[in-house]
Parts: sequence; C-alpha cells; structure tokens
Amino acid sequence: MSGALRIVRLANFVAPASGGLRTALRELGKGFRRAGHDPVLVVPGEHADDRETEQGRVITLPGPLLPGTGGYRVLTGRRRVAALLEELAPDRLEVSDRTTLRWTGKWARRARIPAVMVSHETTDGVLRTWGLPEEAARRTADALNIRTAHTYARVVCTTEFAEREFVRIGARNVVRAPLGVDLAGRHPALRDPGLRARHARVDETLLVLCSRLSVEKRPGTALDALAALLRRGERAVLVVAGDGPLRPRLEQRARERGLPVTFLGHVADRGLLGALQASADVCLAPGPAETFGLAALEAMACGTPVVASASSALPEVIGSAGAVAADHGAAFADAVDLLLGRREAHRREAARARAECFGWDAAVGAFLAAHDATAPALPVLPEAVP
Repeated sequence: MSGALRIVRLANFVAPASGGLRTALRELGKGFRRAGHDPVLVVPGEHADDRETEQGRVITLPGPLLPGTGGYRVLTGRRRVAALLEELAPDRLEVSDRTTLRWTGKWARRARIPAVMVSHETTDGVLRTWGLPEEAARRTADALNIRTAHTYARVVCTTEFAEREFVRIGARNVVRAPLGVDLAGRHPALRDPGLRARHARVDETLLVLCSRLSVEKRPGTALDALAALLRRGERAVLVVAGDGPLRPRLEQRARERGLPVTFLGHVADRGLLGALQASADVCLAPGPAETFGLAALEAMACGTPVVASASSALPEVIGSAGAVAADHGAAFADAVDLLLGRREAHRREAARARAECFGWDAAVGAFLAAHDATAPALPVLPEAVP
C-alpha cells in the first residue's frame, strides 16, 4: 500500500527508567516518520501529556502504578482508550502488550483497521520465571496465544525463538521483524579507560549487567556468576546499570556475600551507558525469557562480547560472537572464561561485526512491511553461526 499512514501504537510497561521497549518504540517511531508516515504513540504515565517528538506524536494518559514492578504503569479504562482511538482515526494499529491491551484487537476488527500485536516476550517464558510449572505455563500460554492470533491481523515476532510458541499452536499470521541497534551511537570508540579504572583495576575483569532488576530478567544470576569466578581465584568486579523491584534484595545479597558489585541504578545518560558498555570486558544477559535483547546487542555494538541465557532468544542474535550458558552462576562463569580465553582484539571485533547485522533501518522496513506500508524489502534475520 502506498501513501502516508497514521500508525497508532499502544504500549504498556514503559517506565521512565525502562530500557529495551522504550528504545524500540523510539527508534521505530523515528523510522516510521522518516518513511513519511504519521506515528502516534500512546503510553501510560503519571500525568496527562501530548507532545510532538522525534518519534512522532506521543500521548500520555494517566495510569496507575502496578505494585511490585518498580515503576511500571498501565493504560486503564477501555472507554477512555477506545474514545482516543476513535478520535485519532488510525490507518493501522500496533499494540505492544499481550495482556491488558488484547481487547484492542477486537476494537480494530470492528473498526476495520488492520492491527498488529508485537510479541516482546514469550508468554510461557515469563510465566515460568514467575514460578509456574513448565507444563502449566505452556498450556496457559497456548490458550492466550490462540486468542491473540485470532484477534489480530498479524503477530510480529522479533526472532525465530519468539515465533516458536505461535508455530506450536498453528498460527499462520505470524511475521518476523528483527529489532536493531544504533550503530553510530553505540561504537567501540566509546571505550573510556578512565571510566574503566573507576570500576576495576588493571588486573580485574569488568563485568557489566544492563538490565531491569525484575524477576523475569533473573539479575541474581549475574551475582552468582561473579561469586563463582571469585571462588576460582579469579579477579572480577560487576557493575549493574538498571533499577527495579529486586534492587534492594540484590544489594543486600552482595553485601552479605562480600561481592564487589556497584549498583548505578538507572543510567539516563546514554553516552555514559555506552561508555560503560564499551569499557567492560564482558556483558551478562541472564534473562531466560528475552525474545531479542537490545541491551546485549548495544554492548556488542560497542565491541563487548555477551554471555547470554541459553534459554532465551539471544543465542540466535549473538551467534558465535558471544557465549551462552545454562541459567545458573557457575555456567555463566564458565562462559565468561571461554570468552576471555579469546584474544581481546578478536572477541571485540567479532562482537561489533555481529551487531552490524542489526541496523534500525532494516528493523523499520520489516515493521512497515508487517503493516503493509511502503517500505524496503523485508530483511532476512541473520542466522546464528554455529
């Protein structure tokens, strides 16, 4: 379809200190706008707001805080949201919440507006991280995913990993659209010897965790990996960039175990975060339910290899430029040692080269293709190198 389209995007769980989803929404919005379309993003917040930004119009509706989530809010009041959608009169609808906003698919169908649901996490993976047994998690996920696939014109998955749970239920309206990384803003040249020296001595390995500190991200695995390395007599420190409901518990664990961990909280300065990622020796990505892993990809764009959960989509994304591990500290420590056993120049060059497979231009083109909007040809997701 040619011509400018108003693409209204709804998203929940976007906190001021959130990372990956906020980044994806911003970069895709910027890309939609550059392609000549009219993106409008609707998110919850503390106060009502409506402003024009580089990613297009951003409308904030007051939404309640979800207890225990460390700042996440949700859009509530279906009548209010539906009235706004009527007023905005979208040509396309894009929804980034498979739980509380799934009703919008029916609204779009009644309004004869093509609607897309973006799968930012695997349902069964999240349910397992919250303690549901594997079989129960799969049954529940299948039931929810069947409803989602029937309600929306298309389901967008960012990796083959994310697509599997929809293939399992026989969904035929699933399309692949990888996310991307800012290859200019994240670069090995951001490496800062002074910053590194503030966190680690010359003879110490600097590990970095850039993650929301919540249950589904499993940040405790990073602390367990550090402890395992120290027990082996290796010199290592960990810097945690991120905040969330688990932070007090993690800080207490680090104190009680005498672990050299620095908690920076949410790092709003993107330049500082990039310098930290570029100055680290290894980035840890322990989240088992990740369907893409933008923070890990940013670290690789900075030339820093990643150790990722083997249970997540990241093995597909990082390929042979990183290492994967089972979901416990000793396995992550083994993977850190594996990466450090490679020549530094080689491991850093490989990380950057892999990240260069994932530019935002390709991601924008894939998402626009999912909307049947004017876009370049749909890119093919790079295969993981064995």
